[in-house]
Amino acid sequence: MGPHPAVAAIRLAVRRVLHDILNDHRPAGPATGALVPAPYTHPTAPLVLVACSGGADSMALASALAFEAPRLGVRAGGVTVDHGLQHGSDLRAAEVVLRLRELGLDPVESTAVTVGRDGGPEAAARDARYAALDAASERHGAAAVLLGHTRDDQAETVLLGLARGSGIRSLSGMAAVSGAGGRYRRPFLELDRQTARKACMVQSLPVWDDPHNADPAYTRSRLRHEGLPALEKALGKGVVEALARTAQLSRDDADALDAWARRAEDSVRDATGLLECAKLYALPPAVRRRILRRAAIEAGAPAGSLFARHIEEVDRLITGWRGQGAINLPGKVVAQRQGGRLVIRQG
Repeated sequence: MGPHPAVAAIRLAVRRVLHDILNDHRPAGPATGALVPAPYTHPTAPLVLVACSGGADSMALASALAFEAPRLGVRAGGVTVDHGLQHGSDLRAAEVVLRLRELGLDPVESTAVTVGRDGGPEAAARDARYAALDAASERHGAAAVLLGHTRDDQAETVLLGLARGSGIRSLSGMAAVSGAGGRYRRPFLELDRQTARKACMVQSLPVWDDPHNADPAYTRSRLRHEGLPALEKALGKGVVEALARTAQLSRDDADALDAWARRAEDSVRDATGLLECAKLYALPPAVRRRILRRAAIEAGAPAGSLFARHIEEVDRLITGWRGQGAINLPGKVVAQRQGGRLVIRQG
């Protein structure tokens, strides 16, 4: 008798991602560039880490990784991040480390972070968490870090992007592969949250439910417990699946426009590298604004703090020029029009 359908689903999702990681990191043959068929031995096997909070999604992911990794010759470890936002969080992190080791993962570690205030509590915690995961990945030489985001998380991300009016890239949600060199992998984006929870239940895996996930002080929590249920009540079941499809369609469109903008950027710069306003004006708005956003980030504006309204203000220096002054952007970056050129630099 095979495993429970929920367990089978999460294992299959992880197996597919591990195959992708192996293909990305397997050395090529010396003459043809073909993949070397010989299996990895332990010293050279790629290491894959799972980011685990102790919640149902990440515990299901950890258990599937522990099951599939040795069958594919992959080393598997885990990291839990202690945000220090709740009393006893260090003890809870220690419990997660113990659970991961009981699953057979190695290396396993807990890393404590200090959460700042930039961008609000949710954004600050996310920034601190990813910085810690980046550091752990580099410290251990990991080929990838698995994240337990589900289709439900994707739907919430799309709705948050829609509410903020942040453009098509925000509507594209979370990518299955992201980060430097494709470090972060999200195997569960096509699985719902209930599947992960069911997999934990049938395997008797202990699960910790973060009280922040039910705290109405947090935007995502309100969306999860009030917003999405209200949408499903008004529109019927299938809202989560539809939002996830929207994310993929939006991502395809955003990727195409990004590629167009990269190709067009050199053609709108003069010999000194400055952006020429007349040439920018001739581009479609979606392409032009991508070039402006990229230029602002290169000048030092933090990507996470650069919103659509900022780029629209810069865009008006091109499309609605009436002698207006410089535009102040996050990161002390200033954009101004000078002699038919757009200058974006540190102020």
